[in-house]
Amino acid sequence: MANLTAVILAAGKGTRMKSKLPKVLHKVGGHPMLEHVMDAAEAAGCRDNVVVIGHGAELVRELVGSRARIALQAEQLGTGHAVLQAADTLKDFTGTVMILCGDTPLLEAEELKKFYAEHVKSGAAATVMSAMMEDPFGYGRILRNANGDVAGIVEQKDASEEQKLIKEINTGNYCVEAPLLFEVLRTLGNNNAQGEYYLTDVLAKLRAMGKKVGGVVTADSEMIMGVNSRRQLAEAESVMRRRILERLMDEGVTVMDPASTFIEKSVKISPDTTIYPYTWLQGKTVIGEDCEIGPNVRLENVKVADGCRCGFTHMHDCEVKK
Repeated sequence: MANLTAVILAAGKGTRMKSKLPKVLHKVGGHPMLEHVMDAAEAAGCRDNVVVIGHGAELVRELVGSRARIALQAEQLGTGHAVLQAADTLKDFTGTVMILCGDTPLLEAEELKKFYAEHVKSGAAATVMSAMMEDPFGYGRILRNANGDVAGIVEQKDASEEQKLIKEINTGNYCVEAPLLFEVLRTLGNNNAQGEYYLTDVLAKLRAMGKKVGGVVTADSEMIMGVNSRRQLAEAESVMRRRILERLMDEGVTVMDPASTFIEKSVKISPDTTIYPYTWLQGKTVIGEDCEIGPNVRLENVKVADGCRCGFTHMHDCEVKK
């Protein structure tokens, strides 16, 4: 998809993490959150992507490496200001910019593909991914008009009491056509409770220009979970671990006790292998068929041949032959 690129926002400090490490570098499922988002964007068809960095810029730049281009947000003045930093990098780009948050490690490529397809199908200048939440506190609310199009987004701190009752929330993921996106970003003001340049104001400005603004509701509200604290980090870890184990079980792997089994997304396990309790499988570990792994096993970057039994073992960067 040469006409689809991603701008991934990864400049925030994440003060609630209480950490010297930039927020997007904290790990979920054994890998930094930003890495998960880059994986999802690439698998969804985004090319020549841009990561906007700021706090801990050099550490984040090191993780990104050659996988994406870099734009620096020297001052954190809001999401609209962050995306604007990618304007020079994408000055010659014509097509769809998919805007993603670097602290949403549960995003999946298939959902992003659907999101992009709906955006293209609708012919909208911009489309926001939304979700329905029973407790929408803290999230921006989606405002729709009589036709069902998105009329705007109001942030929690700026919302009226009536608007706070709306359960459809902004996930922070957008598809916006370029170069129109950057033309509108340059006109934003910061007259709001936070004194920031809101990316959400782009949608209202597009509506005022007579442009269509769409909204696509994701059925999976867990997927768009943003991580801003250690508690949320643990919640995301729990969701990712459950999904990995469910996928492996669906593929023919027996997991005796999911509550005490920890397997990273990058691990590969063949059918008819049994995983006993208190097992950690990490990195590029590959396990063959008909194996028994555990209890009390930790394997990191280990290749295990078919039919092997490993118990009460810690191994790394090695091979176990049949």
